Amino acid sequence: MGKIILQNIKLHANHGCLIEEAKIGSEYRVDLSVKASLQKSAQSDQLADTVDYVTLNTIVKEEMNQRSELLEHVAQRILDRIMREFSNVQNARVSVAKINPPIGGNVENVSVIMKIKKEKKKN
Repeated sequence: MGKIILQNIKLHANHGCLIEEAKIGSEYRVDLSVKASLQKSAQSDQLADTVDYVTLNTIVKEEMNQRSELLEHVAQRILDRIMREFSNVQNARVSVAKINPPIGGNVENVSVIMKIKKEKKKN
């Protein structure tokens, strides 16, 4: 088992419940970690045998480009897609942070952290 971590993915997106957020958007930061079996790729040195972090980054960018009102919704979409696209991922964790949110105060960011775990197959 091993972990692949993508930290501080910076994006501009249009999530939020306010009309202004849909129009002008906000800056976001996404952190992602996946736990997967990496023994095969450690031996083979082949990209096909691992969890490609370029693909992980692409998933984050594509899902962040689809508007959601809630950060929870976009975070869940990211997690669900990772689990669909990578059979060797056992669990994943994503943090989606809205930088300088429009909440009427001096707040650096608000974030949602969500996790998903592959269910064990029953015999």
